[in-house]
Amino acid sequence: MPDSFVVLYKALVRSHLEHAVSVWNPHHQLLIEKLEKVQKRATKLVIAVKTFKYEDRLKYMDLLTLKYRRIRGDMMQVYKIFTGKYDPTVTSWFTIRHIERKF
Repeated sequence: MPDSFVVLYKALVRSHLEHAVSVWNPHHQLLIEKLEKVQKRATKLVIAVKTFKYEDRLKYMDLLTLKYRRIRGDMMQVYKIFTGKYDPTVTSWFTIRHIERKF
């Protein structure tokens, strides 16, 4: 049961919560909590882990918090920009400067 729930949740719910998150990433704590509340409620639907703490439910279902996934996605985008994975015309507004530090 938890396996099929996780597959359905990832496909039908989380995909909507994370759509274009690199563009509209919430920074206000209230918005972050509202998004996370959706996942908290969804994980309570699995009867086997309904009484577990949120973090334990996530471990049991092999899920990550939405906040963690947003941060990880941001890090991936920065890596792609720094390593030239994007078309230079798209990232032309972004320049990298090397600053030499003197101690």
